[in-house]
Amino acid sequence: YGFLWAAVPALLFLAIWAPIQNGLVNQAVLTSPQGQQLPAFDLARESIMSEARGLATGELAAAFNPKATALAPVFEQALGFYGTMGGGFALLLAIAGAAWAVTRVRVDFRARTGVERWIMGVLVAASLIAILTTVGIVLSLMFETMRFFSMVSPTEFLFGTQWSPQMALRADQAGSSGAFGSVPLFWGTIFIGAIIAMIVAIPLGLMSAIFLTQYAPQKLRSVLKPALEILAGVPTVVYGYFAALTVAPLVRDLGISLGVTNASSESALAAGLVMGIMIIPLVSSMSDDSIAAVPQAMRDGSLALGATRSETIKKVLLPAALPGVVGGILLAVSRAIGETMIVVMAAGLAANMTANPFGSVTTVTVQIVKLLTGDQEFDSPKTLAAFALGLVLFVVTLILNLIALRVVRKYREAYE
Repeated sequence: YGFLWAAVPALLFLAIWAPIQNGLVNQAVLTSPQGQQLPAFDLARESIMSEARGLATGELAAAFNPKATALAPVFEQALGFYGTMGGGFALLLAIAGAAWAVTRVRVDFRARTGVERWIMGVLVAASLIAILTTVGIVLSLMFETMRFFSMVSPTEFLFGTQWSPQMALRADQAGSSGAFGSVPLFWGTIFIGAIIAMIVAIPLGLMSAIFLTQYAPQKLRSVLKPALEILAGVPTVVYGYFAALTVAPLVRDLGISLGVTNASSESALAAGLVMGIMIIPLVSSMSDDSIAAVPQAMRDGSLALGATRSETIKKVLLPAALPGVVGGILLAVSRAIGETMIVVMAAGLAANMTANPFGSVTTVTVQIVKLLTGDQEFDSPKTLAAFALGLVLFVVTLILNLIALRVVRKYREAYE
């Protein structure tokens, strides 16, 4: 109890003091005679101050700019002064907290209850941080989205079929007003992530779970299950390389052999296939847990009535585990909808409304990256469209996750 009163207030103060100290140090350096000789250009001034700070802290042995060398002693003095000030106040807080704890401790004092209050406060703070972070994300998206809808009609954005956010430099240029119909983007997202990827992931993931839980020996399961879940740890950019260099050429050649004249090297089918492989562990893991959670008595009863193992799986286990399986599928869909790198490298950037799997399409996440890449001005519809796309995608993903959690909760209630 005494340790918590001594350590926690001091650590909280130091966490708050660190950014304040940086601002005070920079202000002290800029107001010094050496700091007043710095160039007025922000980028050059920041570069010199960064070098001077590195010299003062020992991170750099030498500086490229001689002004940074002259400024380093000023930085060192300011860092020492404000560091001593912050450390001294933190020490006083620690002593005061320890003294307060000592005055509370008596023979009949229940220290355990006091410690539990501290732990409860820490847990509540952690929960609030997570909740407030989510609220901050939503509010930041909503604020910029409202700015976008003040320039572009929400009806055009949500129901338009033309996506061309490239704003012209002059009013007389073609496409100067832009086109912000998001339907092709959401169609591409659904086509790749919710249709093609799921056609690959659901059968393979479900059959893998059935084999691992019902047919595989324990030794084989102990090897295959970790090997399957390694797929979830492979970086998505590696999947993108695989899709672009291996799968996409094979898909293009397949389309040409089938007589598809416009088969592209960047296709929805290539991206969807690799994305489906990527999310197999999600479907397999959730299905594995759901099937394994079915009571053994249901299996034994089915087998005792004369059903074969495959009939038991089809008629008893899968219907009983269906809510958990559906929950895993919905979570996998949420994961696929938010994928970016595979689509960028294998499906392309063209916003096309096509059901041709050999054609090039794009997704919402790819367009968000494209709109926010490079130097952008956050006062044009082109840039603000990324926030509107992000908000709609956030809402869709949130709904899918809520549905999945609700299904899983019902499943747990049925068998606990």
